Amino acid sequence: MNDKPEEDSSARNQPESRMSVTETVKQVFFNLLLISIGSALVAVAINGILIPHQFVSGGLVGLSLIIHYIFKPLPVGWLYLLMNIPLFVLGWKFVGRRFFYYSIAGMVIFSAAVAFIKIPLPVQDKILSALFAGIITGIGAGIILKSKGSAGGTDIFSVILLNRFSVRVGNTILFFNVIVLAAASVLFSLDSALYTMIYMYVSTRIVELVLTGLSQRKAVIIISPKWEEISRKILKDIVRGVTFLKGQGAYSGKDENVLYTVVTFRELPRIKEIVRKADPGAFVVVHETLEVMGHRIGNQPHW
Repeated sequence: MNDKPEEDSSARNQPESRMSVTETVKQVFFNLLLISIGSALVAVAINGILIPHQFVSGGLVGLSLIIHYIFKPLPVGWLYLLMNIPLFVLGWKFVGRRFFYYSIAGMVIFSAAVAFIKIPLPVQDKILSALFAGIITGIGAGIILKSKGSAGGTDIFSVILLNRFSVRVGNTILFFNVIVLAAASVLFSLDSALYTMIYMYVSTRIVELVLTGLSQRKAVIIISPKWEEISRKILKDIVRGVTFLKGQGAYSGKDENVLYTVVTFRELPRIKEIVRKADPGAFVVVHETLEVMGHRIGNQPHW
């Protein structure tokens, strides 16, 4: 008779379960840290540059600033928090639950950062102030969007448009910036609106840079009689897939094998070198990509 108790299956799964919980806690902490760092940077730009120079911003932050300039006692952070409620109702329906919950936390963190982080930045020149604020805000907003959430505001609407219509995040933000800028130009001086436009443009471009950076993918089309050699080199040296497209020369009437591949920005020089060595006369076209879905080479945002 075997008196040894049977091993409980739940006990066997406990180490794996604990590891999963630990990993989840780490991910949550990391994403909240990104949101906190990004929010702190944007708060520094708002309280250190935008408000002292009477600049506005885009989206709900810009609207909050406009209301604050008209009604001084109303704080920017709490105005922003209140105006986010309708957007979060919309976000519940159209964005992922994980992104939604992180964004609620991000909205609270961002509002608190704007309310309490007030570091003066001694930049007096308005153009330099606009440039500096745009850089800080762009980095901060990009870091927030690098997390699995956002700080609310037009970020929610930007992600909805990205997921449903593949509209770039930066373009959506720029669109809302223009609307707020038009309102600000009517309510305040034109000079202030123009300085704000510089700030908005810089911040938009910096957001795109932080989000894509060196992860930007390039689609490459190669037409060459040495297509076999080039494709082997790409597969072996760069370890990227290659697709053969059937083509035909309009003048010669000859059938052609056209190579199509997608590589990272950093891999592009190696592709060019491979083609140059195999066939200096090869015809090569490099395309920008908006998004790439797929194993290993994909760069689609996690929203």
